[in-house]
Amino acid sequence: MSFIGAFGIGDRDLVAFTGAGGKTTLLLALGHELMSRQKTVVLGTTTRMGTDQIPLWADVGSPDNLGPATTFVVESTDGPKVMGSPPEVFDKIFESTDYVLIEADGARRRQIKAPAPHEPVIPSDTTVVAVVAGLGALGRPISEVAHRPERVAEVTGMRPDDTVTSETMATLITSLDGGLAKVPDRARVVVTLTGEGDASEVIARTSTHPRIERVFATSSKEEASSREQARK
Repeated sequence: MSFIGAFGIGDRDLVAFTGAGGKTTLLLALGHELMSRQKTVVLGTTTRMGTDQIPLWADVGSPDNLGPATTFVVESTDGPKVMGSPPEVFDKIFESTDYVLIEADGARRRQIKAPAPHEPVIPSDTTVVAVVAGLGALGRPISEVAHRPERVAEVTGMRPDDTVTSETMATLITSLDGGLAKVPDRARVVVTLTGEGDASEVIARTSTHPRIERVFATSSKEEASSREQARK
């Protein structure tokens, strides 16, 4: 799969990854693909992510000291975590960079989430918001698979011990208190469904939403291959 094509990436884009279920894997896969086309690419986060997730092919730099090659922005570290930079830092970087890819949401490795009022942290100049959800949540209780399960239950009109269905996931993705929270007006929205599970009904329920430009699903095999390639 070409992630450049799947995400509909243009000549220049600032892409913010939100949601849960594989944001980092997708960010690195897209970044690696863009880098292989000799584009200037800057990666980073406005929240937090593990230092072990910084790919070997990315030069690490601070916001004030970016090198000419692909760079992973590190504001500071806290033990095993990279602390995120303010969103306006990435708006500024985007002025002179082909592509900026950021993780704008945290999910503690869960499959789905509904953001707290202060989330996600999306730069104002973002051109693409990639909303991610894990198909592995389907058929399981919200409390077992969700980050902020009480918020997911509230947004979807369910209880934390209710089972996640395709309708549940689609409602969460298309809610202004869920997947579409704080999306800039001019940003394109791309929904990515990750992992194993029947994506057809979720795709059918989300792809007709007027705010969503495209929806696609990736398999665990594709994600594993992308993860391995993106780390090299």
